[in-house]
Amino acid sequence: MDTDSEPAGGCGPECACGAPGRSQFLTLGTAPVTASAIPSASGTRHRIPQAQIPTGSFVMGDSSGDANLGDGETPRHEVSISAFEIDTTSVTNDDFARFVDDTGYLTEAETFGFSAVFHLALQAPESDIMGQPTATPWWFGVRGADWRHPGGANSSVDELGDHPVVHVSWNDAMAYCAWAGRRLPTEAEWEYAARGGLDGKKYPWGDEEPEADGMWRVNIWQGPFPRVNTLDDGFLTTAPVRTFEPNGYGLWQPVGNVWEWCADWFDPGYYARSTDADPRGPENGSSRILRGGSYLCHTSYCNRYRNSARSQNTPDSSMGNADFRTVSAR
Repeated sequence: MDTDSEPAGGCGPECACGAPGRSQFLTLGTAPVTASAIPSASGTRHRIPQAQIPTGSFVMGDSSGDANLGDGETPRHEVSISAFEIDTTSVTNDDFARFVDDTGYLTEAETFGFSAVFHLALQAPESDIMGQPTATPWWFGVRGADWRHPGGANSSVDELGDHPVVHVSWNDAMAYCAWAGRRLPTEAEWEYAARGGLDGKKYPWGDEEPEADGMWRVNIWQGPFPRVNTLDDGFLTTAPVRTFEPNGYGLWQPVGNVWEWCADWFDPGYYARSTDADPRGPENGSSRILRGGSYLCHTSYCNRYRNSARSQNTPDSSMGNADFRTVSAR
């Protein structure tokens, strides 16, 4: 399998750090399967500690000049946010297992029979590889890859209970929220919480780069992508959710590690017409917002591990570097 192609300069919707949409793999020969119905709320077993986010306002959008063309990180605009509670960590494998045990829910990766796996994370027979999208050949469509088998059939989460659950689609995240009596954050809520009270800063900890003073602050890629990760931060793929330091509001790893699904539809032109109080995004669209970047991001081609960075994918897509965190229902 050829994975040596270098990412093109700049980052568009199919950036290297985000997996291709599920439809790109479906063209390789697998027919879609209807996803399981979202279960009714049955009394929450959601156990993730909460951060209390106060009512306030902030300037949303890129202040660093590092925005990716096409992502719609500008214009910068002030928004006010009502108080809410948000998970201090992304949902873990142990958290998701309680949901599945309680409901019998099958994720879309399980019902479709495959998900997107980064080539260096593959733990499956080559016969399980459906193929590679031409634009991003470092992503494999892998039969049998799902939240219990993040690298494919020969992998498991037995020793990864405190790692973020991956291979969950936006629809799967919504199913979890229905069970927990919670919801996904809006994109504005997510950015407000991720900033940790540091308005106008590039990262949750401030403006210092992730490796400043030789101390890594985030789980991202090091080395020449996509062939070699030097593991300077200690991780090839996911890190436990309570790695590095929490931000000023107590959120662990809102950037790096895994992308996080938000409630909003994606529209690169939305900021120009956004409301200024508790914006909820466009009324419709074809893809949903992802925030925070992942272990595949690097400043040389995809610096989406910034507070203001945006990405998107279709609601039925799943991948080995995306998860979610929830907020209080209102």
